[in-house]
Amino acid sequence: MDSLKTSAAHYSDTVVRQFSIMAVVWGVVGMLVGVFIAAQLAWPELNFGISWLSFGRLRPLHTNAVIFAFGGCALFATSYYVVQRTCQTTLFLPKLAAFTFWGWQLVIVAAAVSLPLGFTSGKEYAELEWPIDILITLVWVSYAIVFFGTIGTRKVKHIYVANWFFGAFIIAVALLHVVNSAAIPAGFMKSYSAYAGVQDAMVQWWYGHNAVGFFLTAGFLGMMYYFVPKQAGRPVYSYRLSIVHFWALIFTYMWAGPHHLHYTALPDWTQSVGMVFSLILLAPSWGGMINGVMTLSGAWHKLREDPILRFLIVSLSFYGMSTFEGPMMAIKTVNALSHYTDWTIGHVHSGALGWVGLITMGSLYYLIPRLFGKTEMHSKSAIELHFWMATIGIVLYIAAMWISGVMQGLMWRAVNADGTLTYTFVESVKASYPFYVIRMIGGLLYLIGMLIMAWNVMKTVASGRSVKVAVPAVNPAHA
Repeated sequence: MDSLKTSAAHYSDTVVRQFSIMAVVWGVVGMLVGVFIAAQLAWPELNFGISWLSFGRLRPLHTNAVIFAFGGCALFATSYYVVQRTCQTTLFLPKLAAFTFWGWQLVIVAAAVSLPLGFTSGKEYAELEWPIDILITLVWVSYAIVFFGTIGTRKVKHIYVANWFFGAFIIAVALLHVVNSAAIPAGFMKSYSAYAGVQDAMVQWWYGHNAVGFFLTAGFLGMMYYFVPKQAGRPVYSYRLSIVHFWALIFTYMWAGPHHLHYTALPDWTQSVGMVFSLILLAPSWGGMINGVMTLSGAWHKLREDPILRFLIVSLSFYGMSTFEGPMMAIKTVNALSHYTDWTIGHVHSGALGWVGLITMGSLYYLIPRLFGKTEMHSKSAIELHFWMATIGIVLYIAAMWISGVMQGLMWRAVNADGTLTYTFVESVKASYPFYVIRMIGGLLYLIGMLIMAWNVMKTVASGRSVKVAVPAVNPAHA
């Protein structure tokens, strides 16, 4: 009888679609700003004498756009998608989830306006002033309520490991943001840090390195643990290893921040603690990389014909490389050479472009056709082209910065027989020039790849339609 029929519950995917599309949009914007400021380092006249086009104002806009706009939107999209599928229930409080979308876009727009105008707290990755920080807090608390509320109303007993990583990322970022952003307002868009001197530096790099550790690592490992097995059509290589990986990584990362402050006023023992924990961090990081790559056991042939899987697996290669390089650079004797040089820039971007960028692109290529009722993206050839543009761009970028960085470090420490410096600072800048041009070309290739992705996404969305996916009535293994 029709009167006895009940309508099926559907996943709340509207917010997932919105965040997915905006991740691509903000990716283009953030990377465009990055290429522009890379060009400014080679050709300083490109600031045109305009204060809001200067490198010092656009660099924080670039970092905020690629980390919190591009990366953040991708994390919201994938966590909302994954938590519903693995818990076999719809999002908890969908209207609050909608608030997180619009609130986060408002944060991004506020950053895009305020940073070029010179409103900044001066804290790395936390430059936004106190009114925007309050909005971030409101959005983040809402995000936590939606995510953990969905976990709490799950229809399956098991909590899949991807949700452990997403959950840790949400809790840790909340803690980091509130503590580091503590400030005394001194006007509408002006404040002073609640900390002073070396304490401020210590808190800032506890935040700064853990922004890398939780926002740019734990969150994206959540993506990896869902989308790599799904795209490969294989179970996770070792579920036991994934749990060991989780707890070891979450505990160890929190203590590594002081390695950013070697040879500063920070107490020597604190610097040593940061170094030791950075070295320990190599083990859980490589455990996660191995677990992701070995998920392809028995399916290696798929890499030949599946460019999406290539994005996901090559991202893990860059993750492994970056998490070897980071602990090595944390060793004090190595850091004496690398500190303040372009080597650090190369390290950051091997992780950002190689790990975060590629895992995000692969995950979005998986997500977007499914969200819009398609079986695959509009053009597989465009995905293939994007992969090679991005990979070549990354290699050019990081190789140029590695060479430039080691050269700078050697030039700065070179001394004559009488103890005077062999080179002036200006000579090291002049020697770095060709590498800045190569870095800009690498970034440009990466940006072109992102534009290809934007076109492919636009064509896929235009030919598709928003779909409602019913929540399974039974509880098989996660869908």
